[in-house]
Amino acid sequence: MSEHIKAEKAEGVLTLVLARPEKKNALTDAMYKALADALEAADADRDIRVILLMAEGDMFTAGNDIGEFAAANAGRDGRGNVLRFLRAISQAAKPVVAAVQGRAVGVGTTMLLHCDQVVLADDALLTTPFVGLALVPEAASSLLLPARIGHARAFSMFALGEPLNAQDALAWGFANKVVARAELAAAGRALALRLAKQPLEAVMATKRLMRDSELIWRRIEEERVEFGRRLASPEAAEAFAAFSERRAPDFTKFA
Repeated sequence: MSEHIKAEKAEGVLTLVLARPEKKNALTDAMYKALADALEAADADRDIRVILLMAEGDMFTAGNDIGEFAAANAGRDGRGNVLRFLRAISQAAKPVVAAVQGRAVGVGTTMLLHCDQVVLADDALLTTPFVGLALVPEAASSLLLPARIGHARAFSMFALGEPLNAQDALAWGFANKVVARAELAAAGRALALRLAKQPLEAVMATKRLMRDSELIWRRIEEERVEFGRRLASPEAAEAFAAFSERRAPDFTKFA
């Protein structure tokens, strides 16, 4: 288990906590590995009935650790544990609950589409800035986000980087509940415990019937291939150069 992922098992609930608040819970390869390991093990552990995802600090996650991400992709490796995590959360047989505060950037938002219940603090802000970095959505979000909130809203989030606040997320069907920040941990825990008391086999069967796991994984693979193409593009080189130089990118020079 990574030092930046805390795990606790009690009353049928496995709680996984992103614990790198000094770096805004930016996800490293080691953190992805720890999350994938825990999610994979949970499916085989009969004492675990529900998985609860939480985070320390003032935000859920800033997404991928940019420094590590750039270094890994300079050599075109290092994404194996990202894919392991995406497979584990997208194929999880048991219900997954998320309790989210502050900003949830990139994969911090798209992973929520694989959670069966989402509780947001009233300060939550969900963003998917892939296109702004000359990339494409991941985690099957190009399939799941339009299905959840509609094409027009999803396209605005992807193509224009429009943020989604907690109240709109609730109204649009992205989240189940919005609570005060101080009540988030208790609300997430209470929801997980309610699910843990339900008949596990019936809950798992219901989840299986509600999700087309094969379709979701195919879309993750399609996105992965296109993500790789975009990452190698001149547009992406400009986007990342602009980010490091703290300037606005200029995409108009690319036909």
